[in-house]
Amino acid sequence: MFDHVGIPVSDYQRAKSFYAAILKPLGYSLVLEVASEETGGASQAGFGAGGRPQFWIGTGMPIKGRVHFAFSAKSRDAVRKFYDAAMKAGGRDNGAPGLRPHYHDNYFGAFVFDPDGHNIEAVCRLAE
Repeated sequence: MFDHVGIPVSDYQRAKSFYAAILKPLGYSLVLEVASEETGGASQAGFGAGGRPQFWIGTGMPIKGRVHFAFSAKSRDAVRKFYDAAMKAGGRDNGAPGLRPHYHDNYFGAFVFDPDGHNIEAVCRLAE
């Protein structure tokens, strides 16, 4: 449905480091960084795979309230590594890795709050 999505963050460098750490176990990395001079005012970092940025963070007025993003994981182990990386990078627990059978039988996810309080998830839907 989406080609890409982005959110403003309160501390660009902190958020960039946080997302680089938590997305690495899922196979995603910083693909493109655009300086504020190129965008007309906002520095932006795009994360993705295969050279294609799909998740963007940028400077600007932080969002009031919380958003939720769920990133696809290729395995349950990747979900665990995502969670561990988030805890080490300053994230806060919002649901340790585990099955969530109320969503469906094979829904294995982990939830963390990012530095701005957004609910970030990694999910694997494969039976293992």
